Amino acid sequence: MTITYLANTYHHPLSIEAAVSLLGDKAADTVLIGGATWVMRAPLRDQHTDRVFVSLAKIPELHHISANATHLELGALVTHQGLAAATTALPEMAALAQAAAHSANPAIRRLATVGGNICTQGFAAADLVPACVALAAKVDVQSGAGTATLSVEDYIPWRGSRPSDEILTRVCIPRQSGKSAHARGLLRRAGEYPVANVSLYMEAGADGVIEVIRIAVGAVETSVKRWHALERALKGQHLAKASVADLAQTLMTDMTPRDGIDAPGWYRLRILPQLVERAFADVVAQIEGVS
Repeated sequence: MTITYLANTYHHPLSIEAAVSLLGDKAADTVLIGGATWVMRAPLRDQHTDRVFVSLAKIPELHHISANATHLELGALVTHQGLAAATTALPEMAALAQAAAHSANPAIRRLATVGGNICTQGFAAADLVPACVALAAKVDVQSGAGTATLSVEDYIPWRGSRPSDEILTRVCIPRQSGKSAHARGLLRRAGEYPVANVSLYMEAGADGVIEVIRIAVGAVETSVKRWHALERALKGQHLAKASVADLAQTLMTDMTPRDGIDAPGWYRLRILPQLVERAFADVVAQIEGVS
């Protein structure tokens, strides 16, 4: 279905293949939309809105959510609100549940999609992206050239140079034995978007020694970043003895903070050790609660 309104044309394909075909023929001003929460703020970014839009809203499989013993699968158009509800019974995915339940505001959470949060460029304060990276999530993408599966961590740096007719169709997150948490730092002038956020996933042995840890930092730099140096410093330490904030402080040179209208770079660095410590303490409490 195609609708023309004033200077805009809206396409509503009913299948992924039809959407890919439309994008393959697109002009430079064609925009792919899911929940459209990024597009509706285009005037605030001094971007014109006279465009051709290809909406994915009428493609049923993109709204699908399913969980089994090994994976959680999310269609790209699952909303933050839907994701928060779907993950409440999956304790190892607390980071994702927390990120989805507290991002932006209730009105945005009802519309904003998983796929949009991952695909949108220029939005450093996304909450779902660090959670997906910490939880080792993968995405399925489809274009005229075929389909592919990539980790979110690998997809993010290259999303701007992917094929122009490519659509992110699904997010797949493995069910794991560890626990996770998400922490956000806010400033009043930044509204409901974080000036820094941290997602942390961890597995510990019966002796309390950290065996697996993944830490993803968002909003501090222009894109999400795995904090590999801090992961190496914490791996092998005992849960009760790890000085997380102190270690984070010593490794702060790993970060290249961005200045923005919401917060200066130095402030993002100042609160980062406390956010890591908060996420770590949350995960420890979860682990001790089931031991």
